[in-house]
Amino acid sequence: MTRYASILETVGRTPLVRLARLAPPDVNVHVKVEAFNPMGSVKDRMALAVIEAAERSGALRPGQTVIEATSGNTGIGLAMVCARRGYPLVVTMAESFSLERRRLLRFLGARVVLTPASEKGSGMLAKAIELAEAHGYFLCRQFENEANAEVHSRTTAREILDDFQGEPIHAWVTGFGTGGTLKGVSRVLKAADPRIRIVVAEPDNAPLLGSGETQPVGASHPRFRPHLMQGWSPDFISPLTQQTVAAGMVDEIVPVAGEEALRLARELARKEGIFVGISAGATLAAALDVARRAPSGSHVVCMLPDTGERYQSTPLFEGIEDEMNEEELALSRSTPGCRFDVPAPRPAAASVPRVAEPAELERDAEAERRLEECLAQATVVMFSLAWCEFCWAARKLFARLGVDYLSVDLDSPAYQEYDMGVRLRPVLAQRTGAPTIPQIFIGGEPLGGCGELFEAWENGSLGERLAACGVAYDREARIDPRLLLPAWLHPRSATA
Repeated sequence: MTRYASILETVGRTPLVRLARLAPPDVNVHVKVEAFNPMGSVKDRMALAVIEAAERSGALRPGQTVIEATSGNTGIGLAMVCARRGYPLVVTMAESFSLERRRLLRFLGARVVLTPASEKGSGMLAKAIELAEAHGYFLCRQFENEANAEVHSRTTAREILDDFQGEPIHAWVTGFGTGGTLKGVSRVLKAADPRIRIVVAEPDNAPLLGSGETQPVGASHPRFRPHLMQGWSPDFISPLTQQTVAAGMVDEIVPVAGEEALRLARELARKEGIFVGISAGATLAAALDVARRAPSGSHVVCMLPDTGERYQSTPLFEGIEDEMNEEELALSRSTPGCRFDVPAPRPAAASVPRVAEPAELERDAEAERRLEECLAQATVVMFSLAWCEFCWAARKLFARLGVDYLSVDLDSPAYQEYDMGVRLRPVLAQRTGAPTIPQIFIGGEPLGGCGELFEAWENGSLGERLAACGVAYDREARIDPRLLLPAWLHPRSATA
């Protein structure tokens, strides 16, 4: 095990894996699995390099806000680097990119400014430039920044050559995207062995490079059409890509269909155990096309840019259900225990302690005093359990409404002393007439649990009680509280 001083030291040195089941039997197809980078994509390399280059040149000042236009992976890599180095980050992103990317960026502390899908990649880039100029942000300019290409010359290309230790490489296959990987790797591979074929893949319905048509300055390429491969090809040919093509580095351009990209991403997972995104499936499609035409015994290297985890809201996961399908239900029913479709077997009476009725519960004066103390601390009080998903759902509703409340977590360390959390349960049950958690009080009077809270919101009585007690809340909020429950708690999950 190696010890690192920073997460940034773990960027790069990703594995090269030979495919066993998807490649032609007489050709060696090796995939460079960039999902092994700390934030799950090849863009971690560029994100670190761009920030370090800007620090060295003085273009980026301590504490200055960084901004970039990105389909997600660059932004996620930048969010990691900026978090470690102490820079605020703003990302502009077309609204059409996956929801997971937005949430990951915000989780890492970045601000995400969405742009209309109709304005495509050039729109999100224009917005980044506009914001940078207006607010004095440092703009990364990944599509033209030489640091983007330089890091791939210094790391990615050298890793590939080192892994082969002088064995000839027939072809290296990649998408082009920003052009940094393409330019940085191709020039080093060609310098090492001019016979290595550089193959660029692109969407078959958006053949920007394959068309041979020129691109108007500052405008979308005339052959661009929306495609499935997020981040693989924007609506323009980046300066870094143009420089690579002009230098004669590209030997072949392979068009790839979106459906083929989806199929091969799924096949990689199910036949090789390699979990990647749509752009990786697309690049593999081109690599397999090259491999089928390659001499026997050849080595073909394919870039797999990112992980599949940030594609769960895209067509890649179409047909992947949350609930059990018929085959899984049949498997569940093949044994008697732990099933949704039949009541759980009733255990022997002697083995389960009986829940006492409220009137039977012993008096615990200390627990009763603690209950009163809690109720006196706030107008809205929720007695809860930190792990309870019904408690989470209730908290979400209060958060959406902007309600200030006190959460008394009975399983927290503060309530473990003298077993106070356990001792409060029967006192609460005696006060409310219900043994369940959460229990919510407004103005010292019990409202009920999560279900009663949701019902009170829907019938208007919650708002009335909050207003009567002088508790501020968002009166204009339109919330379906059932959507705040985890998916497995929805009624439709009861039989599946």
